[in-house]
Amino acid sequence: MKTIDLAEQAVIHVDRGHAHHLLAEMLRIRRFEEKCAALYTALKIRGFLHLYDGEEAVAVGVMQALKPEDAVVATYREHGQALARGVPMTTLMAEMYGKQEGCSRGRGGSMHLFDAQTRFFGGNAIVGGGLPIALGLGLADKKQQLDRLTCCFFGDGAVAEGEFHETMNLAALWRVPVLFVCENNRYAMGTALRYSHAVTDLTGKLSSYGLEALPVDGMDVLAVEAAAQNAAAYVRTERAPYFLECRTYRFRAHSMFDAELYRDKAEVQGMKQRCPIATFIDHLKAQELITDTDVAELERRVAAEVEAAVAFAEAGTWEPVEDLTRFVYSEPQ
Repeated sequence: MKTIDLAEQAVIHVDRGHAHHLLAEMLRIRRFEEKCAALYTALKIRGFLHLYDGEEAVAVGVMQALKPEDAVVATYREHGQALARGVPMTTLMAEMYGKQEGCSRGRGGSMHLFDAQTRFFGGNAIVGGGLPIALGLGLADKKQQLDRLTCCFFGDGAVAEGEFHETMNLAALWRVPVLFVCENNRYAMGTALRYSHAVTDLTGKLSSYGLEALPVDGMDVLAVEAAAQNAAAYVRTERAPYFLECRTYRFRAHSMFDAELYRDKAEVQGMKQRCPIATFIDHLKAQELITDTDVAELERRVAAEVEAAVAFAEAGTWEPVEDLTRFVYSEPQ
């Protein structure tokens, strides 16, 4: 098993075009989430809503290592992954609204985003529920000798679930081409890692299964991209699984219903000083790869995209009552 000190990890040196792409993608996620929070307060979005603020570097960094033919499996906090994967913001917002034009026809909402065209297989509401799905997708690719991988995102809370250990065991035993990406934001739903895991070094757990594993600073998009590129290359070459732990932090509560009594406000404010977007902008300015004018233009374009997505959702249609029982059983051809 490979482990490396986070401070020793190399990062990708980017050109201006790629740097602007990474920043734009993180801004798209942040502004989309902020708009969703406002719309939830306005009762435009109902049900559960789990926001991704603070974790943008993980989704954006990892997606740079994936190909169109690869599959992506995610958790219920998946807006960021869906956007970074290329699912249109319009259909995502329509899904938030519960409209037929949504990527899941308005039936999934925030936690069950799905898009066959981009091979985005959820949006899974059960903690750890996406792990065996990813294992199955990877096994199918292996059986069919297809040259592609499955990328599975999950949180630190899933590592305490039985299906995590079952999946890791079978993934190693069968050597399936799956990139497992643990988004370790320290608190799962609302319990600090130290209260739920006897061993808090998550990568260390993988030695018992013989999996290659690596921790990375999940607040640094360049570090995540570099680690993901190396991990994906290993999966493709060795046709074997790899475990990447992205150590990150969510700035918002677990969900819009969360009173957030389990962590200190000063800690949250302190972590916001490591905002992956702000620190990346500072880095790019220091490298003379971006200017304030560039940032303002990116913000303008993202704001326009968000507003267009809201307009699309507002103009969307509700599913007819007579269709509510569709898709419960298979329909006759």
